[in-house]
Amino acid sequence: MHEAARVLGVELRVLNVANASEIDTAFATTLAKEHSVPLVISGDTFFTNQRDQLVVLAARHALPAIYAYREFAAAGGLMSYGPDLADAYRQMSIYAGRILKGAKLSDLPVQQAVKVELVINLKTAKALGLSVPLSFIGRADEVIE
Repeated sequence: MHEAARVLGVELRVLNVANASEIDTAFATTLAKEHSVPLVISGDTFFTNQRDQLVVLAARHALPAIYAYREFAAAGGLMSYGPDLADAYRQMSIYAGRILKGAKLSDLPVQQAVKVELVINLKTAKALGLSVPLSFIGRADEVIE
């Protein structure tokens, strides 16, 4: 992300938080002052566990945000772009089956996500006063209306 921001000439600010109250503080003190600053929420397990809190705070402060997983957009987040978790779990179960059938873990290749999906929540876009170009909507794997 740092490299992409540098290439695009965009300032990237990283806010580190370690617990739910620090998320509240970051929104109340830093992000509330910077309206319309887009947020990128990483797919870290901590943030996934705080999904509802993050989606609610982004909406309350009218901040457009992109998340790593579809579940965020389904919960009211603006959009998500990341691995299809159902597909990832399916791949993990295939690996588990191979191991249970005697395959050596060291013989199995490391795999990355096979399917990546873009999900756009048009209800949230409307609430934020954003218009989403039809060309972007056409690229989405799922559109929530």
